[in-house]
Formats: sequence, structure tokens, C-alpha cells
Amino acid sequence: MSQPAASTHNATSAPARAEARSPGAVRRLFCGVIDPILVDEPVLYPLSGSVSRQAAQASWTWIVRDLCPDLISAEGAANGNFGAADLEPLMPEVLSRMKAALEKIDRDSEALRRLRAQSGRENFREETAVIMAALRSRALLPKAQSFGKAVNTMGDEAALGMALQSMPLQDPKLAALLFHAALGQVANPTRLITAAIKLSGNASEVAITRNGFEPLIEAVLGHAQNQLKNLQLNGPFADIDMVCRSLERFHRLVRSLTGYVEFARGSRSTQILAAITKVVSDRVEPRLREVVTDLNQAMRRPREGADRIDNDRLLGAINGVYLLSAVRDCRDSLALNAVFDQSWNQTGQALELHIQRNLDLLRQNPADPMTGARLDAAIKMAEIRFNAEYAETLKRARATAERRS
Repeated sequence: MSQPAASTHNATSAPARAEARSPGAVRRLFCGVIDPILVDEPVLYPLSGSVSRQAAQASWTWIVRDLCPDLISAEGAANGNFGAADLEPLMPEVLSRMKAALEKIDRDSEALRRLRAQSGRENFREETAVIMAALRSRALLPKAQSFGKAVNTMGDEAALGMALQSMPLQDPKLAALLFHAALGQVANPTRLITAAIKLSGNASEVAITRNGFEPLIEAVLGHAQNQLKNLQLNGPFADIDMVCRSLERFHRLVRSLTGYVEFARGSRSTQILAAITKVVSDRVEPRLREVVTDLNQAMRRPREGADRIDNDRLLGAINGVYLLSAVRDCRDSLALNAVFDQSWNQTGQALELHIQRNLDLLRQNPADPMTGARLDAAIKMAEIRFNAEYAETLKRARATAERRS
């Protein structure tokens, strides 16, 4: 690796070995130094405190391939041998070349068009500006994360308020990055919002913004939006635990705003909240509608052939009941009331029907393994849908049915 060049490198140069590698081959974007502000697609609303991994991928590829091929080894960046310790001494020159290249692009609309086409990012210029800001404040991002972790252990609200005022509130762009990095570590975002309201003396969005805490609201919105990546509900093998955790996190984030901040009608924050709530709800709704169908099909005996358990259906039914339980706890932050109520009630009725039916079958033939397996699954779902006490009652009823038989 050569020493940094004295002048800005020509942004159009690109060695063959870098071009030969696909963008997906890069191991860690920017060697991990801006990880705390990276989010995943879909990004419905770009925010000043975060940038998508896809955007960072496009910028990193541009830097390695076009701006700094003499500084950064494309092969080392791709295989992980070029790390943060290697990047750090080069950062002033990297930032200088990025700044010069972007200034050139700003003067040349055709160059900007080509770069957008080359990167596949319509907002490449704006996204790279956020990345540059994150690179300049890279040393502060881990400190912001430490601040977020410390919030979880602060019992004194006055101390929390003082800590919140230590953020660079007079520099909104920097504050946005640091709040986003910090919030990823905060278990209860409501504490930060209520502290900001106390410092602002008013719960209105206007007062909070006037006192420099708009970046905090943006950070909450950014993290809420980032839960979309985990809401993949296709097929019986969807990671339902991850889905439920993301729904819970989404609910905590959204309620920290809607439960405490007085938003002006039609404000950008209100629009973002409405949009991401709709997308989250739209992703969950089809799966809620399938729960009762999966439950009935999993608990019924096949009409033809030997009796057997459809494990995929059974897993889908159990996952569906887990999802129902998660939606019940988060329903105030979702637009699913009518669908949820219907599915919740029908699932309860179906479970009671199948439990009674399988108890009767167990009394007739206590040695039937299929009936026993279905009853075990139904009792597990009843524990989720109703409560643990009801499940214990059903287990005793099962034991009694087996003894009497």
C-alpha cells in the first residue's frame, strides 16, 4: 500500500482487480467504523442520522475502486485483511478525496447522473454526505453507544437530563448521528423522550425541536423503521422469535413518541409514523388471517390414509399463536384491531374445540401417539393464547383421562 497522494486522486481511475470484484464481496463496510449508524432496507424515509447498508456498500465500493485504489487494497477490503486500524491513518486523505469528488459532482450534473447510474442509488450524493459526516465523527460513535448503555442503568432522572444535555444539540447533523448510535443500546426509549420533554418544558413537537431534540425524535423513527427488515413472515419456517422481538421493539419505540409527544397534525414525523405503521401492519395482517386455518388443519386427522402429524402445519399454527400474542401486546402501535380481534377470538374457540375433541379421543384410546401429540401441541398453544394456569388445568385433565382409561 502506497503513501497518501499529495493531491486529490482522479475519481475516474479504477484498477482491474477492483473492478473484477462484485460489491457484495466486501467484508465489512468502512471496516466497521460506521456500523452504529447503518440500517437495513427498506428505508421508506431517509433520515439524517442513519444510512442504509446498501447505500454504504455503494459508497465504499466507489471509494475503494475509484477514489482510493492506491490507498486501500480492494483485495484486502474484500477478504477482511484490511481493517479499521489500517483505515484510520488514511482517513484524512480519504475524506479529502471524498470532499473533492463530491464538490466536482455538484458542479457537473452529468457526472452526478453517471454516478447515480453506476451505483444504482438515486440519492447517492445525499447518502454519501451522511456517510462522510459519520466518518468525521467516527470516534464519537462508540462513545454514543456507551451513553446509550449507561441510560439503562441511570436511576436518577435529573442525572439522565444532564447526560442528555451533553449531546451536541447545537449541531443537529452530528446530534442525529450520535442519537441514532445511542438509541440502538437503549432498552426503554421512553426515558429519553420524557427527559427531553422535561428539559423542553413542553410536550409539543415544536418545543422539543426548538430545544434541539429533533434529532432524538428522528433517531426513534429511524430505529422503528429499521424493524421492517425482520418482519419476514413467509412460510412455516419464518423466524417467529425475531419477528416478535421486532414487533415488541417497534411498539416500544412508537409508544415513546405517540404516548408522550404532541405532534402537529400533518407534520413530517406524523407522516413517517403513519407510513411505517401501515407497512408493519400490512406485513403482519396476512399471517394473522392464516392462524385459524393453520390451527384447524394441523389439529385434524387426515381424511384418507394412516393418521399422521403434519409438522409444517403444526409449526405454522404454533408460530401463528405466538404472533397473535405479540400483536396483542403491541396492538396500540399497529393498525390491526379488527383483524386481530377476529383472529384472537376464533383461535380461542378453535383451540377449546380441538382440546375437547382430543381429550375425548384420548379417553377412548390413551395409547394413540397422534392424539397425544396433537393434545400436547394444543395445550402449548392454549398456554400462549390463554395463560399458564389454564394450560396446567388441561394437563391435569389429560392425566385424568389417561388414568380413567
